[in-house]
Amino acid sequence: MPEHVPILQLIGVAVLAVAAVIWALTLLRLLDRAGLRPSAGRATTPLPALPRQTRVGPELESVELTPAEQAAFAGLARQLADG
Repeated sequence: MPEHVPILQLIGVAVLAVAAVIWALTLLRLLDRAGLRPSAGRATTPLPALPRQTRVGPELESVELTPAEQAAFAGLARQLADG
């Protein structure tokens, strides 16, 4: 126990910590009773008002680099790697 801290201050911190734990447990219990706490096993369903989203994106594009551009890019990469 630190000697420079008054005993009342240490008791106050302990009381606040216990009160915070009791408050959190009570809140979780109330949420459980009300059915508002999400359970880990429940599957999420999409909202009916939102349109179905597709997972397909645009086609990937690629461009062939000339040998000079490849050399310039390699030089830039080496320059960035050296710091």
